[in-house]
Amino acid sequence: MQVVPIPFHYHLVVADISISTFILAGGRSSRMGADKALLRLGGQTLLERALQTVSNIGADSHIVGSRERYGHLGPVVEDIYPGCGPLAGIHAALTATLTDLNLILSVDMPLMRAEFLRWLTDRAQASREWIIVPNAAGGMQPLCAIYRREVRVTAEVALQAGDYKVGHLFERVPTCIVGEAEIVAAGFSPEIFRNINTPEEYAQCRP
Repeated sequence: MQVVPIPFHYHLVVADISISTFILAGGRSSRMGADKALLRLGGQTLLERALQTVSNIGADSHIVGSRERYGHLGPVVEDIYPGCGPLAGIHAALTATLTDLNLILSVDMPLMRAEFLRWLTDRAQASREWIIVPNAAGGMQPLCAIYRREVRVTAEVALQAGDYKVGHLFERVPTCIVGEAEIVAAGFSPEIFRNINTPEEYAQCRP
């Protein structure tokens, strides 16, 4: 796995870019016991909150999940390989996209900031790597990362082989890993990657 450092100067305003964003909303939510996408926080569902966050980076936004359940909130892309976890959602997004760069964001990161997503998008534009993924808050963050459309083929091969671990993609395609120290130096807290998987974590995030 290659870590590619790229000199970078952060700026808040993003130039006109070609990127799509995909909110992964179709998880089983087995530990939560309820559909995480529809949990309410601060007067919005987690899905509405995520859509609002990505709308602030000026990208074309889609929901990856059930069209019947989420279609009233925006364009929906459904898994081609249902029941195969987040990798299937990433594959579906990269199959549907019309752009080279694609931001994948899990619905259960309610503290995510649009400013960070802009920053990560700028990093992706400055990179030739196929995946740009943060390594922060105790580990890799493949569900808050940017994937080039070319990754679709590798993801499909993995799905067909029954290998559903998203992290295995990093060993198979050129990957730029953005470390926590760099993220903090740019002014962002690792707390933005906190996700909600259990009722206890949900209670901790509620005001």
